[in-house]
Amino acid sequence: MESVQATKQRFGIIGNNAKLNRAVEKAIQVAPTDISVLVTGESGVGKESIPKIIHSLSHRKHGKYIAVNCGAIPEGTIDSELFGHEKGAFTGATQTRNGYFEVADGGTIFLDEVGELPLTTQVRLLRVLENGEFIKVGSSKVQKTDVRIVAATNVNMFEAIKKGKFREDLYYRLSTVEILLPPLRNRKEDIHLLFRKFASDFASKYKMPTIRLAEDAVGLLEKYHWSGNIRQLRNIAEQISVLEQNRAISASTLHNYLPNIGSNLPAVISSDKKESDFSNEREILYKVLFDMKSDLNDLKKLTMELMESGNNPEVQKENEGLIRKIYREEDKEDIRFEEAVTPTTEVLQIQSPAIVSKEEDKYHFAEEIEEEETLSLQDKELELIKKSLDRHRGKRKAAAEELGISERTLYRKIKQYDL
Repeated sequence: MESVQATKQRFGIIGNNAKLNRAVEKAIQVAPTDISVLVTGESGVGKESIPKIIHSLSHRKHGKYIAVNCGAIPEGTIDSELFGHEKGAFTGATQTRNGYFEVADGGTIFLDEVGELPLTTQVRLLRVLENGEFIKVGSSKVQKTDVRIVAATNVNMFEAIKKGKFREDLYYRLSTVEILLPPLRNRKEDIHLLFRKFASDFASKYKMPTIRLAEDAVGLLEKYHWSGNIRQLRNIAEQISVLEQNRAISASTLHNYLPNIGSNLPAVISSDKKESDFSNEREILYKVLFDMKSDLNDLKKLTMELMESGNNPEVQKENEGLIRKIYREEDKEDIRFEEAVTPTTEVLQIQSPAIVSKEEDKYHFAEEIEEEETLSLQDKELELIKKSLDRHRGKRKAAAEELGISERTLYRKIKQYDL
């Protein structure tokens, strides 16, 4: 069996992190078998190296190795790409096409971003894993294939299963052995080694001297969060190699190439997020309260005007629109109309300054006004309903639309007033 160090050197894997070494060791151990392997880890950690190790050290090394990026293939064509199609199977299928599982028979297929597969394709893939059978799109003939499948994903598979985006039975078939690659921020001892390797590669590529990091720049490099992992480190090494005239790179120079360097502390990000969430909730709550206050003021104004005006027809006509507005809003909540427009004793005592008084005789006066006004509002309600029914010759549907209420509510009012 090939050693871990020799394998890393052969496949250009840089680093001495214990978790990285364990991942390579597991790849070497499973390579001679045909069991399915799932490689997990964040985007940019170098997951594509593991299936190459497995294929090269297996008995399939002389067979074909095909890497498929499942997230880059449109949902409508991925079945055709993987399993092939017959001529005329769909619009544009002018000839029969062999899919990857047919072409790679006897070899290895690497399914990158397997978590992005559509559910219908997942069913087909599960059949291949269970008994090595597949059917071309547009065909009824079952075909056999002998393919080793290695999959990779940066998706949290348990969350995807919980949300119904990935089949649980397929996950367990793919992850017979799971190999986890650690993120770059957990491999601090390897960051400078990788940077030096990339700097040397780009110096050869662009035919220029190799950039070198000062001690303070190395410290900054190791403290950075590296959300894009090795891919991000490589891009920054390339930028500095091409753009900087001075080949000795200080921390201040490196700082200019590290995006969002001030936001790499998880606690700070979390705190800002929570504060922002609370702020949004407060704004929504304030808006609701202000809307309620505005509605309350409108009702108060209407009540006071009706109390002061008595049965004045002009005032009734002026406030008819506001009465109907309240009528409609309360009808939507399925609240009785009389509860919306008829002020109770408690409401009048709280809202009307003319009624609230410390003297007992004024309370009696308020009760008399309240009783008279309640009757007056009921009379106005009855009058509005009668006029609307007369105008529409007894047609309840048309009358209800004019009043801005439902036909059911109007029927209840007709029954209540014995119209």
